[in-house]
Amino acid sequence: MVHLRSLILLLTITLWPFSGLCQFCDSGLGYCNSESALPSKILIKGGTVVNADHQEVADVYVEDGIIVAVRPNIKVADGVRVLDAKGKFVMPGGIDPHTHLAMEFMGTETIDNFFSGQAAALAGGTTMHIDFVIPVNGSLSKGFEAYVEKSKLSCMDYGFHMAITKWDDIVPKEMEIMVNEKGINSFKFFLAYKGSLMISDELLLEGLKKCKSLGALAMVHAENGDAVFEGQRRMIELGITGPEGHALSRPPVLEGEATARAIRLAAFVNTPLYVVHVMSSDAMEEIARAQKSGQKVIGEPVVSGLILDDSVLWDPDFVCHEPSNKSIRAWESTSSSIIYWSSKGTDHCTFNSTQKSLGIDDFRKIPNGVNGLEERMHLVWDTMVESGQISATDYVRLFNIYPRKGAILAGSDADIIIFNPNSTFQISAHSHHSRSDTNVYEGRSGKGKVEVTIAGGRIVWENEELKVVPGSGRYISMPPFNYLYHGINKADANYLTSLKAPVNRI
Repeated sequence: MVHLRSLILLLTITLWPFSGLCQFCDSGLGYCNSESALPSKILIKGGTVVNADHQEVADVYVEDGIIVAVRPNIKVADGVRVLDAKGKFVMPGGIDPHTHLAMEFMGTETIDNFFSGQAAALAGGTTMHIDFVIPVNGSLSKGFEAYVEKSKLSCMDYGFHMAITKWDDIVPKEMEIMVNEKGINSFKFFLAYKGSLMISDELLLEGLKKCKSLGALAMVHAENGDAVFEGQRRMIELGITGPEGHALSRPPVLEGEATARAIRLAAFVNTPLYVVHVMSSDAMEEIARAQKSGQKVIGEPVVSGLILDDSVLWDPDFVCHEPSNKSIRAWESTSSSIIYWSSKGTDHCTFNSTQKSLGIDDFRKIPNGVNGLEERMHLVWDTMVESGQISATDYVRLFNIYPRKGAILAGSDADIIIFNPNSTFQISAHSHHSRSDTNVYEGRSGKGKVEVTIAGGRIVWENEELKVVPGSGRYISMPPFNYLYHGINKADANYLTSLKAPVNRI
């Protein structure tokens, strides 16, 4: 029997299928001529409503983009759209905490922008994502402005993380503006990508201290960039220039080392840490060890690491950020930590085959990244729903958007999916909604499918048909000091007491 917590977390973190008809609007800023353009009154009848702490058979009534009531036998007047959900699950729309839409990277730009990527997400049952703002020449403010412009195409709700790529007197002041005025409560530090995004340990320490003072969540891409650079040089000297060189140049030990280093520096500062796209058992063991000691560390699983194994890395269409290392078994072995499972992302960062061919003779030039926004929910359900040990509320609390998002409760946003556990899905680049001409999960099929997606009170996916409106998405501000900060002040006080210093001497 499906475990409740597995079920809800799987669904509040992202869903993605797709197929059939695609009634996209033009990707400009115009609006579709669609009845779904505005929120409507909707009654979902007789489904099994699933929240993180319980499930019940009930009706769900939606009006003006908000869930108004959740209870059995709701009576409504004429003019209300009624959806029959008997025998199906009614769950919160998925939230993907890790995406890269319209990102300039490695001499090109990801093929999915804020319209096509979000449209694909909606077809898969995801109704919100959090994208990473990349600073412009190190400027956070300019980076934010650039992403505000990019996101004007949005057709669903979204939030922002912010990357930190340099450190000077201006950056910490801009971090304050991002948190206090722009609704960003998380900052990412790259320990990889030497010569571009990579930062030093000194910068990381400064960033961790500033995050702590602001109540923001520090995030790290944990790989030893210096060692990866050396590994790449070694592969080229051995004549290994194909995509397999990407994996061979960055063995799991390098992710484990950087993860351990980031964890220890976060412990030194006493601030929470979020490790993105954890892919190897080396890194997972470091995170599990830190959690066991009481340190507030989150490890983010990504779908590619849960679904794929090392063999795919020899496929020319697959170049992600780090080796997957057959990590699904490693994830299962550490699943006793609920928080560990509480943020399942995709790292959706798509490039088409033409863009990938930039590195046809040198794997170092292949733009890194794969798809996942549309596929994740189905793949996670089919592969991991029986695992247990996951909770939707753990994830959404992380970025301070619960219970506005991630819950089927009166007063929550009407971001809802109707999920048929008995239906089936099949993944193909010929039918997906991403602009990419390849799909790393090509040919995979399974059981469990999103049949209806409701975003902001609008039915945007139904009967294999997508109805989306460019410009209809909303930016969701996320306040600082999430639940991970509970007890931080007490720990600081205990630390100061333990020093028994300074000593008064004559």
